[in-house]
Amino acid sequence: MVTPGAHSAVESMLDVKGLTVRYGAHTALQDVTLQVRPNEIFGIIGPANAGKTSFLRALNRMSDFVSGMQIEGSVHLAGRDIANVRNVYALRRRIGVVFPLPVGLPLSIYDNVALAPRLRGVKSRAELDEIVERCLRRAALWDEVKDRLRNLGSLLSGGQQQRLTIARALSQDPDLLLLDEFSIAVDPVTTMRIEEVLKELRQEMTIVLVTNLVQQARRLADRTAFFLGSRCVEIADTEDLFTGTVKDQRTRDYVEGRYG
Repeated sequence: MVTPGAHSAVESMLDVKGLTVRYGAHTALQDVTLQVRPNEIFGIIGPANAGKTSFLRALNRMSDFVSGMQIEGSVHLAGRDIANVRNVYALRRRIGVVFPLPVGLPLSIYDNVALAPRLRGVKSRAELDEIVERCLRRAALWDEVKDRLRNLGSLLSGGQQQRLTIARALSQDPDLLLLDEFSIAVDPVTTMRIEEVLKELRQEMTIVLVTNLVQQARRLADRTAFFLGSRCVEIADTEDLFTGTVKDQRTRDYVEGRYG
């Protein structure tokens, strides 16, 4: 059961209606409608080319920067239509994103995490120090790097770089955290550490988790959507999706490993 957090007064953190994503003549996502509740981990599973990543891209208006990407339908974040947000950078400060592979900036560990606060006007060194330590602790990385914060982030191991990416996303103090296959290049031990972090973060923010590991969705997600063939086939409480009566046989076939 999810404990309501700071955004519990909002009926839905994400309200997506009729979302279609096209890249030129190719339709990557078609007519998806769903809601994501505040302070839940919402999982998205499905085979490759099901439209999962395109769904995430539409949530923080990556279409503004992806050539040929076209969006139809609507996405409301905490009740506000993101298409009507004039300052897309302000929108993205509310939405943290963690990609499949660590995307380290050519900066020190400290500056990787301090970048977003500095961009929003934080100048106090004491305040920056507090933010950096807090975010690194929340990403389960502080104890490993606290004595080498001036070292390049790119010199960290793959698992540490992924946790640094999470710390950098958290430094934005987001309402919504999007994770796209975060464990694809991370060892199993680090994956489990990050999963524990995500369970704790759920108390503070809403998380949308795209994963090709169905058991990861089962461990983490409160509800899970199954995407197939550019459509959202089914949404259910996660445990029901794995143990209950699903509406579509294709969902059961996927979660039981018969294809995909």
